[in-house]
Amino acid sequence: MGDGPLSLDVTVAQFETVTASLTARTLTAVRRALRDARLDVADVHGVVMVGGSTRMPQVQQAVAKLFDKAPLNNLNPDEVVALGAAISANQLAGNSTNGELLLLDVIPLSLGLETMGGLVERIVPRNQTIPTAMAQDFTTYKDGQTALAVHVVQGERDLVADCRSLARFELRGIPPMVAGAARIRVTFTVDADGLLNVSALEQISGVQAQIDVKPSYGLADDQIAKMLQDSFTTAEADMQARAVVEARVDAERMLLATHSALEADGDLLDESERAAIDQRMVAVLQVMGTEDASLIEATTKLLAQGTEAFAALRMNRGIQQALAGKNIETV
Repeated sequence: MGDGPLSLDVTVAQFETVTASLTARTLTAVRRALRDARLDVADVHGVVMVGGSTRMPQVQQAVAKLFDKAPLNNLNPDEVVALGAAISANQLAGNSTNGELLLLDVIPLSLGLETMGGLVERIVPRNQTIPTAMAQDFTTYKDGQTALAVHVVQGERDLVADCRSLARFELRGIPPMVAGAARIRVTFTVDADGLLNVSALEQISGVQAQIDVKPSYGLADDQIAKMLQDSFTTAEADMQARAVVEARVDAERMLLATHSALEADGDLLDESERAAIDQRMVAVLQVMGTEDASLIEATTKLLAQGTEAFAALRMNRGIQQALAGKNIETV
C-alpha cells in the first residue's frame, strides 16, 4: 500500500464491533471507580459524559445500561473538565458558592507499612478523603524484642519492593516480652495539606516514636497513574506472591515458637517424641524455599498438629509450678 489517504465505508455494526473492547475497558474503569468509592450503581444520581468519544451512540447506550438511566448530555463533553476546573478555582479563590459545592481532596495512593517477609500492610487506602487518621495494632515477632523498625511505604502492590519508600524510623525501649505479647499501635494522620504523620506507641510501656513526611512529594500525575495501572495488571501475580510470603512467615514463626518451647521444656518428651517433632521441623524447613503456598501451609499445619500433645504437657507443668506451695484457700 502507498502512503496516501485511504477512504472506505464502515457500517455502524462494524464500527461497534471493532470498538467493543474499548467500550468494555471503559466500563471496567467505571466499575473500579465505584468500588474504590464504596458506591453501588444505585447510589449514582447522574452520569456526566466527559470527552468527545462519549458522543458515540454505543458509549451512551453502554453507560445507560450500566446505570439504568440515561447519561446527562446537557454539557459539552469537550468542555466539562475545563468548566469543573474553573468552578473549583472560583471556590479556592474564596468566592462564595452558597454552600452548593464541597471540595474534598483524597489520597491518590495507599499508605502502609512493611511487615515480615517484605509484605505491605495498608493502613490508609487510596481515595480516602483528607484530613484523616487511621490506626492499626502490631506486635513483636521474636521473644525479647526491644525495638521495632517502621518502614512507611506508598503504593498498591503487595510487596514492598514494588512500592515507593517514604520514610523509616525505629521504636525503641519496648519491654522484653514473649513474641506477640507487645501491643504497638501505629497511627497514620494526614492533614488537610497532605502532610503525613506516622506515630508508633507501645501501649504497655508508653514508649513512642513518630515521623512526618509529604507522601505526594516528587510524584507527577503520570507516575501515580502508572503505579495504579501496574497494580491492576499484576494483581493476580501479586496475590500469589503474597500468599507464598505469608505462608513462609507463618512457617518461620511456627519454627521459632517450637524451637523456643523445646529449649525450655524439651525434657518433657522422650526420644521418640522429640525425634518426631524434629522430623516435622526439618520438613517445614525443606518446603519453605518453594513457591507452593499450599504445600508450605500444609507442612506447617502438620508441625502444629504434631506439637499439640507437647503443648498440653507444657501447660500442665506451668499450672503445677503456679500452684506449688499454695493451698485451695489462697488460690
